[in-house]
Amino acid sequence: MQSAHEKMDRMYRYQRYIYDATRKYYLLGRDHLIREMDVGRGERILEVGCGTGRNLAILAAKHPDSFFYGLDASAEMLATANRKISAKNLRNVLFETALADDFAFDSTFGLKAEFDAIYFSYSISMIPAWREAITNALRNLKQGRSIYIVDFYDQRDLPQAFARLLKSWLKKFHVKYPEELIPYLQTLEREGLGFHSVRPVYKSYSFLAEIRKG
Repeated sequence: MQSAHEKMDRMYRYQRYIYDATRKYYLLGRDHLIREMDVGRGERILEVGCGTGRNLAILAAKHPDSFFYGLDASAEMLATANRKISAKNLRNVLFETALADDFAFDSTFGLKAEFDAIYFSYSISMIPAWREAITNALRNLKQGRSIYIVDFYDQRDLPQAFARLLKSWLKKFHVKYPEELIPYLQTLEREGLGFHSVRPVYKSYSFLAEIRKG
């Protein structure tokens, strides 16, 4: 049986060359997150499932006095990400191959303290163990700081024919909005593990969530 790393490498071995050019048309809401994320001087920010490093390259250029980290299951995608960062001469970004539910700020990235912010940009819908990924992110986050998620939503406010077509197309790439996600975040809030907010972006095409570690 193929490992998660092998599956992702197989999926993106060739897609990574056209990933950024094609995804900009339907991964909507990523720039909302980048604009709204509060990044302080010297802070350390992690993207879980960073792919080609598109978001991190923007953030690193915008905040040259902060530090950015990315993890992905696909070494193929990270090879593209590293080339992108090198081409832009950005020296405040570090990538590591790891799974969302199995990384640690110290053993994976060699840090002495947890991250100041962690975000998932269109990766939660591709992570089978998304609950464990969120729980692990909370473990690796400083108290009082936030996890951000931007991803596909339920499309309930969009034309039904469009929503069906989108879901069918995304299924080919093993992408599916987890309907249990929002109730799970509400459970975390009730258990005192975090406070959350969720708002739709472009009606119900995508959503932007913030989970503040309590």
